[in-house]
Order: sequence, then structure tokens, then C-alpha cells
Amino acid sequence: MNASLRIPLQMLGQSGCRLAFPGCTVYVDPYLSNSVQELDGPGLDRLLPIPMQPEDVRDADWVLITHEHIDHCDPHTLPKLAAASPQACFVGPAPVLQLLATWGIAQERLLPAKECWQALHSTSLRVHAVPAAHPELLRDAGGDPVCVGYVLEFGGQKIYLAGDTSAKQEIIDALLALGPIHTAFLPVNEHNFFRGRRGIIGNMSVREAFQLAQEIGVRQVVAVHWDMFSVNSVDPDEIRLLHQKLNPGFALLLRPTSIHLGDIRASIIIRTLNEARHLEALLQSISRQQIDWGHEVILVDSGSTDGTLQIAERHGCRILHISRREFSFGRSLNRGCEAAEGEVLVIVSGHCVPADTHWLQHLCRPVLEQQAEYAYGRQLGGDGSHFSEKRIFCKYFPERSAVPQSGFFCNNANAVLSRQAWQKYRFNEELTGLEDMELAQRLVRDGGRVGYVAEAAVYHYHDESWPQIRRRFEREAIALQKIMPQLHVSLLDTMRYILSSFLKDMRQAWRDGHKASMLGVFRYRLNQYWGAYKGNHEHRRMSRAEKEKYFYPQ
Repeated sequence: MNASLRIPLQMLGQSGCRLAFPGCTVYVDPYLSNSVQELDGPGLDRLLPIPMQPEDVRDADWVLITHEHIDHCDPHTLPKLAAASPQACFVGPAPVLQLLATWGIAQERLLPAKECWQALHSTSLRVHAVPAAHPELLRDAGGDPVCVGYVLEFGGQKIYLAGDTSAKQEIIDALLALGPIHTAFLPVNEHNFFRGRRGIIGNMSVREAFQLAQEIGVRQVVAVHWDMFSVNSVDPDEIRLLHQKLNPGFALLLRPTSIHLGDIRASIIIRTLNEARHLEALLQSISRQQIDWGHEVILVDSGSTDGTLQIAERHGCRILHISRREFSFGRSLNRGCEAAEGEVLVIVSGHCVPADTHWLQHLCRPVLEQQAEYAYGRQLGGDGSHFSEKRIFCKYFPERSAVPQSGFFCNNANAVLSRQAWQKYRFNEELTGLEDMELAQRLVRDGGRVGYVAEAAVYHYHDESWPQIRRRFEREAIALQKIMPQLHVSLLDTMRYILSSFLKDMRQAWRDGHKASMLGVFRYRLNQYWGAYKGNHEHRRMSRAEKEKYFYPQ
């Protein structure tokens, strides 16, 4: 993505955050102490560790304060921060500026929050205050709001930082007038009777925040004000569950490390089910790709319980959900493609990791340059991959590119498809696998082109048991029957393939000086070909040449 439109973000707890715009660092409501407990009540201790000491904050250029409550306008944070960052200016409503002045911050560093655009950094970053209702929308004698939120504009995109607020029509109208809003930071610690009885005002409920986000048409929501104090907290699983059930049409981010504001040219779609083991490395690699155009990441998850969703949220992914009952490989991809905004649709497995920082550029090039409608990249085995699987990768994903290639072989573990091609053909939702080859077959039959890009390599990790390996090849063989109904493999063929592939693998391992386990090689090939036989053996016989092409090892 264009580096200038990927904004590094550090969540500070409560509603606080640090936004690192190019050449300008903005802090919003930094609460970097334990002053609430020390000054307000012994039961209000922090749930989150203090992320940094205020006297160590030397990079603040602007500090935006939404209102005077001490968990937003902190007397133990702001004077020390002001001393550590003498270049920093402070923006806030009148009650906030009065407090900052009494704390010794010079008047020339204090700017009133205005309901008009103000430049923060040259002309590239602007701020506009909007009223906030905490719990009611109040204005002072001069007509200025006592509590505010902020809209930041950068690179043609707008970010809404709500501070503490309830939902009010005046606020919605102000945001619509300033819109469209790309990203909204919204509090989700609802007001209720029991919190009110303890003197806790509260804000919107999760449902209210989501509905407000829908009304102003945001692309993504960063949920805030849910993680600092136990009496005022919200279970993150509750936030995720409501987002999943309501399917409100925007991405949900919890503790993200960056936000993406660029125009999206590529949409990266990842199907996931318990992919936590490799997903962090995949998303980190995606964030480091050297490209000069925007991208988004969409996860289509079918019920992960291992931390996959938390990793995705942290990296700012859009998350869609599909039940296991509904799931098929083609249906999950179609869901992701329907939600995508990019002109090219990149599909990558959740257990693949790009080999370098140019993977995305190389992979998309044939489609962006209209050399092919569908393309796929190279796959390499990782350190823990079976030797036989590495041999399969070498066979189907060679060192030399072919754009376009002959034939319709394709693999969605590492592929890209033009939006126009997907809209015309869509993935077959009834197949048990090989939805990539089936679509490519129809595309090629109509005169379309498929390309192979060896430079766009990923490491493909299959952390599978022997039964899982067998079922994978069985599933693909069942699908291959529908794609090539003439394909048939006999039991004798299967035995020959097992023995021949085992001998060829061991001979290659000996040549490479690789200490491959004979038992491991045999078990892999046994499960591969026995699974293929089970999925295939009921179909008609085919020519020996076709049989060798799809089943016989090199």
C-alpha cells in the first residue's frame, strides 16, 4: 500500500491513541498514569499496563483532548507530556484549555476546538471539532460545545474520533455534512442503571455505535472505551459476536496497529479456520509489501476459535463470517469477492507466507497489465514440510514463469483474478475443492488467459495429520471428476503410483543429500494416492496420457 496512506496507530487504552502521520504525530486523550484510581476511587485501577511514561513522550506534535474528565484530560499525564514535547500544541474545548493553563502549559500552545477546519501540519492534515453528548450535548455561553469529538482529514480521507458521546441526531448530521467518514473511533461502554448508580456516565452500547457507523457510512470502526476499568469494561468477544451477527457492512478493529486510508486497488481475500499459527506472519508480510497502490485484507472465517480473529483485528482486516454448514471453498471466496472493493482480487491461503516484499506486485502485474485474467504464483515448502510435498510443489510450480500459460491449471493458495472475470464466472459453490481450476477451465474455454508467475512465491505450510492429507487429496479428486469426468484411476494404477513415487522421492533425496524418512515418504505417498483413488475410482477410464499428467509423479 502507499506508505503515506498507511497510518501507524498505537492504542493507549480507554479512548486514547497515537497516530503517526507523515511528519506529524497526533495524540488523542492520552491517559498514561493511574490517576483515576489515585484521585477518584481505589476500585478504579487500570486493567491495561501504562504503555509509556508521559515524560518519555518526545514526539508529540499535536494533542487533541475531547473533554475534561481525568481519564481523557489527565493531570498526571499532560503536564509531563508537554514538558517532554515542547513542540506540542494542545487542542480542546474551553473547560479543557482552562485546566491545561492552570497546569502550567503556556497559552500560546493552547488552541480552542472549533467547528471549522484548522490546519495541523502544513495543508496535509486538518482537524474539525464536532459536538459530543456526554451524556447530553451542552454548549457554553459562546455557543461552543463543552465536549467534542474530532474529524481528522488526511490524504482526502476522514477519521472520526468520537471521544465520549451518546448518539444524537445533531452529531450524525454534523458528521454527514463533513463526510464521507472512512474510519470511526467509537466508544462502546454503554450507559446503564447500575453504572449510573456508581457515578459512571457511560456512552453508546455496541449496537448503538454500530448503527451510528452505518448511518454515517464508514468503512471501518475502531471500538474504544471498553478495556481500561473493570466496572466500565466490555467483553471483546461480545463486540465481535454482535459484529458477526449484525453483519453491518464495515470492518471491526480492536487494538489495531495501523489504519489504511488509501484508495483500494487490490483486495486480498483469505479463507480462515483456525489459522493463528501462520496468520500473523502472513499479515506482517502483507503490510511490508513494496507497492505504490492501496490494498485491503478481507478474512472469510468459518468459525475460528484459536485467536485467528484477534490477529486479524489487530492488523486491521475486514472480517466476514460464514457458518460451517454454509461453507464451501467456492462459496466463501464468492462472499469475499462480493465484499471486496479492489479491481483485482488476490486470494491467498491463511497458511501461506510471501517469500519477499515484492510478492504482491509480481502477482498482480499480469492482471493489472491485462496479460491474463487469472494468475497464480509459485509455492515453496517450508522447513517443516514433508519432502514429498516439496516435490509436488516443484512439479506444479516451476522456477520459470509462463504468462499466459497453456492449459487451465491454477491454484488459489496464491492467486489473483480480475474483478471482471470473477463477476462473469464466479466460483462454483458445489465443488469439494479445485474451484480454482474449474473457473479457469471455463475462462480458458471462452478464450481467456491464465498466467503463472514464478517471481510471486509463497511458503505454503500444511500442518496436517495423515488422515487430513488423505482427505485433502480425496476431496480434490472428487472435484476433479466434475471438471474432467473422463478421468479414472484404477487400483492397479494407484499401487503403481505409490511405489513409483516412493522410489523416485528416495532417489531424489539421496541425490540432494537430504535425510528424508523412508517411512514418512511412504506414508505421504500412500495417503496421497489412496485418497485420490477413493475420490476418483468410480469414474470412467481415460487415456494413459491424461492419467500420467494429473496423477503420475515426475
